[in-house]
Amino acid sequence: MTDIFSMTGDIDPVAAAHPQPLMKMMRDAAPIIDMGPEAMVLVGGDEDIRFVLGHPEIFSSGIDAVNIGQIRPLIPLQIDPPRHKNFRKLLDPIFAPKQIALLEPATRALVRELLVGLPEKNGCNFHTEMAERLPTIVFLQLLGLPVSRAAEFIELKNGILRPPTHSIEARNAATAATGQKIYAVLQEVIDERAVEPKEDFISMFLAAEVDGQRLTQEDVLDIGYLFFLAGLDTVTASLDCMIAFLAEHPEHRQQIVDDPSLIPHAVEELLRWESPVQGVVRITTQETEVSGCPIAANRVVSVMLGSANTDERTWDGADEIRFDREANKHIAFGGGVHRCLGSHLARMELRVAMEEWHAAIPNYSLVEGNVLLYSQGLRAIDNLELVW
Repeated sequence: MTDIFSMTGDIDPVAAAHPQPLMKMMRDAAPIIDMGPEAMVLVGGDEDIRFVLGHPEIFSSGIDAVNIGQIRPLIPLQIDPPRHKNFRKLLDPIFAPKQIALLEPATRALVRELLVGLPEKNGCNFHTEMAERLPTIVFLQLLGLPVSRAAEFIELKNGILRPPTHSIEARNAATAATGQKIYAVLQEVIDERAVEPKEDFISMFLAAEVDGQRLTQEDVLDIGYLFFLAGLDTVTASLDCMIAFLAEHPEHRQQIVDDPSLIPHAVEELLRWESPVQGVVRITTQETEVSGCPIAANRVVSVMLGSANTDERTWDGADEIRFDREANKHIAFGGGVHRCLGSHLARMELRVAMEEWHAAIPNYSLVEGNVLLYSQGLRAIDNLELVW
């Protein structure tokens, strides 16, 4: 079991593709599992996880919890209350549902453009043709980075989230070096926008004020670094997981083909079931306990979102995939004050992609004999080969 930023070791492909039984074993074993003094503490129950996420004063999201090549805390993810509120006050309106709705026509046009010629090919690697390209183009345009350099930026993102080594020392060195390259890319655009603002997020950040105070260039860099990684990967992983599930479960796929109005509900249910971001990490600021289990100060705690989303003590029919589930209060986007800032954007991209893909290619399946390889943490599938 792992989380978004813990990528050491190998995992069995079957367990990676279907982590729900492993999560249940963890919940059945104990409320929390201490992996050892040099490792982390795992929390798997829905109620306990919501408690952890709801108490940032005890379970901090600061830079000591996670380092992914950054030199300062990422904004707003690694800023705890009370400072966190100021940054969310600035950023929340940018990602509000009304603002995201304005982006839908262009997003839909982009999906249709990416689909041109695909139905006639009778097959493709969904990951490279759609899941990776769509959110990358959308977010680079929003952030103000050149889409022409998309392949370069994807490589940088993967260098942080999926470094090509399992050695802790080598991994840390690789992510630090890659982080410097990301800072350089962002600084280049910040310098340009400081002279000539455009209609993009970086220009907005440079001009924004929080309670009368402007963001510094370092603030904009630290916001941009987080957006760069999150914007280029989480929707990709989510699309991979959803299409892989539907390719393996034609009866569920037929439901949304027959009734496209189910697609928003299918998106929510597949976010719950697949939980593309399996977990997030926190660090304790003091000695505490969860469900009576003691946790020392300065311990890294991994809250397993995927486990919470399939906890039979919370969910009616936890192991059933229901596209008509009425109450679906999953925490695939996290919870508490650090809940994912871009959740509305992600939902819109996922819904539009699912609608347009199934209108163009309603019947598809996995290439026979191809064992899907899910990456750890963020569950992307590089080899998602489909035929139709």
